[in-house]
This record gives sequence, C-alpha cells and structure tokens, in this order.
Amino acid sequence: MQPLTEKAIRTSFVNCSKGEASRLTFPRGLAELLWPDLDFLGWADPAAPGRAYLVAERAGRPVGVALRHPDQRGLRHKRMCSLCQTTHQGAGVSLMVAPKSGAAGRAGNTVGTYLCTDLACSAYLRGTKKPEGGNRMIDSRSLDEQIESLRARLLAFLDSLG
Repeated sequence: MQPLTEKAIRTSFVNCSKGEASRLTFPRGLAELLWPDLDFLGWADPAAPGRAYLVAERAGRPVGVALRHPDQRGLRHKRMCSLCQTTHQGAGVSLMVAPKSGAAGRAGNTVGTYLCTDLACSAYLRGTKKPEGGNRMIDSRSLDEQIESLRARLLAFLDSLG
C-alpha cells in the first residue's frame, strides 16, 4: 500500500459524513507504518470503543470505510476473519458492520462481515503477528497468491457497500 497522509485518509471515506471523518482519531505512529507490508490500513478508534476504520487502495485511490462492532469481551469460542482467514479465540474476531454509502446508508442499510478486531490482517497473513488463542489456516499457496486472495475478498466487501 502507498503511504497516505491524514488529509488523504479523511477525504477517502465513502460511508460517513465529512464531519464524522474530520473527528476520527488516527492510530499512533501513522507516519512510521511499514506501508509496503500493508494490504490495507485498519485501526480501532482509540477514542471511540466499538468503532474502527479501514482504508484500502482501489483503482489507485484510497477508499475509506467506517465500521462498528459490539463489545465482545468474555466470548470463548473461536471465529475466523473473512479477509485473512485467521482464527482467534474470544473477541479477536468481530462482526464489523459498515453503513452502505449514499442514500442507502442514510436510510440505515448496512453490510457486515467478520474481521480481525485489531484489523491487523496483513501482519497475520505475513506471520509477523500471531493470533492469541488462534491460528492461520494452512495454505499451500505462495504469500503473493494469499495476498491477492485477501485483496479480492476486501474488494468484494467494498463493492457490497455500494
């Protein structure tokens, strides 16, 4: 992924108002991120529990999505992320819900998918971060093929937002 500025990220959101995008809190160390190792930028809002953000490249442009998820502390069963296919114990995977873009979103329509709660899919896929109480599916494909598969699932999710 190409490095992004805070301004580029704020203007990339397709499913929230400009005011909401202007108030979101960025993750610490944004400038120091290893951008080439990211398939997308994702983070939980440190100032708003239950809110998260995802920014991906699509046709050479950033597309941002605001997400919400319930507090799931205390869960004991495993779930699998639909993007990186990593399983996590408990609250490591959450049902993330995104308002659709445009009129459909303003009418309250949403799309949901199970994602790593910390949105660190790129790190799990590359093996630089290990899931607590979970694991990655055994995949005989090359890392490049796995990344391409993650990107295809991510773009399908973005397509579903309208």
